[in-house]
Amino acid sequence: MKVGCIGLGDIAQKAYLPVLGGLPEVELHLQTRTPATLTRVADGLHLPEPQRHTDLESLLAQNLDAAFVHAPTAVHPELVTRLLEAGVPTYVDKPLAYELADSQRLVALAEARNTALAVGFNRRHAPGYTQCADHPRELILMQKNRIGLPEEPRTMILDDFIHVVDTLRFLVPGPVDDVTVRARVQDGLLHHVVLQLAGDGFTALGVMNRLSGSAEEILEVSGQDTKRQVVNLAEVIDHKGQPTIRRRGDWVPVARQRGVEQAVLAFLDAVRAGKVLSARDALATHELCERVVRAVQERAA
Repeated sequence: MKVGCIGLGDIAQKAYLPVLGGLPEVELHLQTRTPATLTRVADGLHLPEPQRHTDLESLLAQNLDAAFVHAPTAVHPELVTRLLEAGVPTYVDKPLAYELADSQRLVALAEARNTALAVGFNRRHAPGYTQCADHPRELILMQKNRIGLPEEPRTMILDDFIHVVDTLRFLVPGPVDDVTVRARVQDGLLHHVVLQLAGDGFTALGVMNRLSGSAEEILEVSGQDTKRQVVNLAEVIDHKGQPTIRRRGDWVPVARQRGVEQAVLAFLDAVRAGKVLSARDALATHELCERVVRAVQERAA
């Protein structure tokens, strides 16, 4: 398979390229507008010159079987549009776009072109989180906190809090009939946000504090007098009278622990099988994020 990777930033280098670069059936092509970065990353992967590209036209000329987009969010709409119009099955790092109208347009374009479009919600594949989907979930609590990073609301919600929103949507055990948003905004910057989703017999809370004093991610699902807790995607603690701790193996790659490897393989397997993946469910996450953004903006007004 000829697979393109557009954008060679931190996430691409740490999470995706170690997976893609290790697949013998993949002919990997890299594209970035920064020649020094292209040389350094491609040299590290021992890629020959024909698999290195500084512009999208050169990459598209390779008749790609699939593409991964890890460029900055602001250029996602332009890049994904070009790929879909060329009929290239596309996996894009979340979010599709900052503006909901752009995300809706891209999903509609993928459907019109009958071309696969997938959004990188890797936590749906992370082993600890998939195990939570098999646990009673009357109450779900997810926290994803940072140190000293208050940010403009739309950017923070679409670039980071979207992981919390999508994980809650993935784990809720039934239809949501109540959505509540609380937030603290000061001087135009979002300090913290809390999202509550509720339905028949369950409540889900998503929390992000950008002035937390600690960078952490903790997921808890509980019900029927039992609780499962996942700490930083690496440690699973079952509570049923006495806590039982399971830690990831010493040799488990970070990409597998965080679900990136599984997401990549699932996407490539679908492309190889000729399955056209739909981004409709991912769009529902973007729509809920837009609802959170507007609620936060109303509080700041």
